[in-house]
Amino acid sequence: GAISESLLEAELFGYSDGAFTGARRGGRVGLVEAADGGTLFLDEIGELPLPLQTRLLRVLEEREVLRVGATEPAPVDLRVVAATLQSLEQRAADGSFRRDLYYRLAALRIALPPLRARRSDIPLLARHFFRQLRGIDAPLDEAAMAALGAADWPGNVRELRNLVARLVVFAELPIELAA
Repeated sequence: GAISESLLEAELFGYSDGAFTGARRGGRVGLVEAADGGTLFLDEIGELPLPLQTRLLRVLEEREVLRVGATEPAPVDLRVVAATLQSLEQRAADGSFRRDLYYRLAALRIALPPLRARRSDIPLLARHFFRQLRGIDAPLDEAAMAALGAADWPGNVRELRNLVARLVVFAELPIELAA
């Protein structure tokens, strides 16, 4: 959703030499072709414009990708894992997401409850993020952990990770919660 449709098309499907002004000599492999033999993760699939949904469906159905400006498709063998915060089922019902692509992607669905519904995970995640970002155990006292557990976390795990990143940068150790 953050980049233009034409740039996203070139990123996903690649392009051939001379496909457009400024195209790299020799063309460029797209993310779909680069994932051949592996898995392609598409975050926020619900934001994919309808014309690109059609192209992605062709990749999944035909097992081949056609670079922008190319005349011959290249075979690909890949899995696609897609994520979104939106209800693709609802978007398919209202016509803003291709129903056939929805059914192709929904072969296996995993619904992750929001962080506020998994409060017992918050201390574990906080400790993980401190180790990941600073290589230390979480220097949070019980009151700070309780405050983290009581928060609503509308941004889910990303919001928690961002908070820990700010704490790592700005806080002195140990971290205590001021009332």
